Amino acid sequence: MPGLMKRIGIGLAVLGVLLAAGWFLIGPDWRGLLANPPVNRDVLFWSQGQRDAGFRMIDRVPLITKSRPIAAGEAAYILPEGAPLDLGLDLDAYLATQRNVSLVIVHDGKVRLERYGLGFRADARWTSFSVAKSVTSTLVGAAIKDGYIKSLDEPVSTYIAELKGSAYDAVTIAQLLTMTSGIAWNEDYEDPQSDVARFDAQEPAEGVSTVAAYMAGLPRAHPAGEQWNYSTGETNLIGVLVSRATGKTLNAYLTEKIWTPFGMEADATWLLGQDGHEIAGCCIQATTRDFARFGLFMLADGVVNGESILPEGWIEAATVKQADINSPGEGYGYQWWTWDDGSYQADGIFGQGIFIDPSRNLVIASNASWTSALGFRGGEWEARRDFYKAVQQAVDRDKSE
Repeated sequence: MPGLMKRIGIGLAVLGVLLAAGWFLIGPDWRGLLANPPVNRDVLFWSQGQRDAGFRMIDRVPLITKSRPIAAGEAAYILPEGAPLDLGLDLDAYLATQRNVSLVIVHDGKVRLERYGLGFRADARWTSFSVAKSVTSTLVGAAIKDGYIKSLDEPVSTYIAELKGSAYDAVTIAQLLTMTSGIAWNEDYEDPQSDVARFDAQEPAEGVSTVAAYMAGLPRAHPAGEQWNYSTGETNLIGVLVSRATGKTLNAYLTEKIWTPFGMEADATWLLGQDGHEIAGCCIQATTRDFARFGLFMLADGVVNGESILPEGWIEAATVKQADINSPGEGYGYQWWTWDDGSYQADGIFGQGIFIDPSRNLVIASNASWTSALGFRGGEWEARRDFYKAVQQAVDRDKSE
């Protein structure tokens, strides 16, 4: 009973703060949060109702999360409307089974299809989860181009002092980017004792990166560079590395290099960990159209105002198989999931994604609230992969007609 009363009290406190801040800033979404208030930071273990409500406003629950702004530019990158794309499938049925909240398909620079659901709106933000990993890795390329980072072959501990003397002394920046460090890490989203559930739970110490301190305590499982193991913790280390190398917060560097100059239409936010640093492996909140614009930035080879902000060949190297993930036709690049047909994607739990197909000049940005983190139990992940293929086929048909 005391635990129940505490939970109720926390929930009421969250609601009180939100009410005081002004529900009008949230718009019609407030009813969902009133019915399903998130009461802690453990988003992996929220109920379906809490996810439906919370993912669209996770940066506006101050007792649970804090964030920093990512500023849009004064002139938005124009997304003109194109002819509707005939997919040859029951789109409504697909979107319903995906629990899809947004879908934007851009082909040859034009919006060919755009849909919203579950009360979500085109001008609202949705959280990205691990889609942020691909953004973070791109900032590494920018930092190299700017001269802040010398080489991907440098030890990561050169930039993060907390890792000196740990198993990470033998790990290079390239091995972090490809998740081949060989350091033990448990990414089980349904286990409350997994590393991904626990890394941000410890109390921060003054001047110390919480995630770096946690990662420094992990043991080695394999020799560096030999085996791939998906690790959100390592992307978080990449974020710390970029901040230490550039002397800038991630939100500021992203704003400076991409968000403002490329012409993102709306302000975005980046969630912070317990130590006040952006959670680099997760949680940029943005409109779906701006996630699509990030895909267009990649298709444009990172060119902003006539000049690429990335080293020559960076995108080509980042988006091809650098690590074998033991899945036919797939691989892992620099924090991008790769496909042998040349397409690649940023992927986030519970159905977030940016799919990019350079050969077809195609970007598919979508957000959802899947019934499980990986979408395996409900078949959402496989259905989305089939949908990507259906869109590719529709584009091919469209060109042949």
